Amino acid sequence: MPPASRLSRPAGRWPDDLILFDGVCLFCSRWVRAVMARDGGRFRFVSIQSPYGRAMAQDFDIAVEDADTNAVVIDGVAYFRSDAALRVLSALPGWGWVKALLAVPRVLRDPAYGLIARNRYALFGVSDVCFAPTPAQRARFLDGAPPP
Repeated sequence: MPPASRLSRPAGRWPDDLILFDGVCLFCSRWVRAVMARDGGRFRFVSIQSPYGRAMAQDFDIAVEDADTNAVVIDGVAYFRSDAALRVLSALPGWGWVKALLAVPRVLRDPAYGLIARNRYALFGVSDVCFAPTPAQRARFLDGAPPP
């Protein structure tokens, strides 16, 4: 069972269709690129290393220096771990079938998510700098001051 802080909850001040990710994790950066290539411009992104991302992580009890999850806000609800990944995937064109995987109990899904999250740097690598979007992608990234 995930900690209570990793269960979905109201997103509060955080806008819809926003994905919080680890900007130095190469796996996470690839995830962002894959979503951007398929989402038709729906999602926006914020690196946990940015001021905006740090504030969001703090509100969601995610340790910035040792993040164990990504987060996504959809329809005013914040989702974490496998819930977040499956919600994002199921929102992509042609990937709606993934929503059926939400019927699999979280107690089975989250350990697999956790295994990848704990080992993502060793498996996929880490960068000394955060993911740098192209000029065309830049508008989809939030990194300034968070909402009040």
